[in-house]
Amino acid sequence: MHEALNDFHPIVRSWFEKTFETPTPPQVMGWPPISAGKHTLILAPTGSGKTLAAFLWAINHLVERHLTEILPRGVRILYVSPLKALNNDMRRNLEQPLEGIRREAAIAGLPLPTITAAVRTGDTPQTARAAMLRTPPDILITTPESLYLILTSKQARKMLSTVQYVIVDEIHSVCGNKRGVHLSLSLERLAEITGQEFVRIGLSATQKPLQTIAAFLGGQTWENGHLKPRDVVIVDAGRKKHMNLLVECPPPDFSDLPAESVWPLVFAELLEQIRKHTTTLIFVNNRRLAERVAAKLNEMLMGENNNGSGQGRSFNMYAVPTVIGA
Repeated sequence: MHEALNDFHPIVRSWFEKTFETPTPPQVMGWPPISAGKHTLILAPTGSGKTLAAFLWAINHLVERHLTEILPRGVRILYVSPLKALNNDMRRNLEQPLEGIRREAAIAGLPLPTITAAVRTGDTPQTARAAMLRTPPDILITTPESLYLILTSKQARKMLSTVQYVIVDEIHSVCGNKRGVHLSLSLERLAEITGQEFVRIGLSATQKPLQTIAAFLGGQTWENGHLKPRDVVIVDAGRKKHMNLLVECPPPDFSDLPAESVWPLVFAELLEQIRKHTTTLIFVNNRRLAERVAAKLNEMLMGENNNGSGQGRSFNMYAVPTVIGA
């Protein structure tokens, strides 16, 4: 058993070990501060399990409370995403864990009540919204705009008074615009409604600078007549890409060029690089030059194949002009 799973309830730990080989870096690094009740910002690549890193401890806390006490209805985990396409995350990071944990509880003979989850966006039918008011889910998935509308409604905001965890996904896409300002205000309104400090968890694969994003996530609290920034733990599980950069000049002397042009030497060097690699990207200034380079390289390649030196090789070439900068 991985030590990162030590503090999880046995049925949650059992489900995780049966489903995954081992915790990923954002999970190993993210669970300790989250379990300690600290606001946490997680940077990790897409597909690295950072969303489950945020959800699983919150679900674990919910499981432990359900097994030891009868909880009044109310949202405990609030997941806010700027994207409406939430169904995939819902399935992968919520439905599967909840279903698996229920099975483990049944095997262990533990009377675990059903942990419910629901989605509230601008597309949610009125009947579903009304049902949420009557029977609030344990976990609510929503957007910044829908969160604002919930908080504005006297009836709807009551179900958020029990929130203990707030997960802000794709935080990089809101921290520098009006949506982010709106969300910051909503989170402070939520803090006023709950009357307690809920745990804030921010997630993104492309956020920077981390200190600034962390300050946005934590916000500020009023203390002794002054605004004080909330402390946020930064979990940097990003992967640093290693680059092998080499600058080459085909002609040793520009004063002595074959056919008074550098292009024959450039084409020869490009063809050599293509031979050495599976994929080669060539950047040029415009479409005409892109097509010219592709045509010349194909011509050189066909010549090699015709005289036997190309060993029957062929390449797929696509000419697409790319403009970098403005």
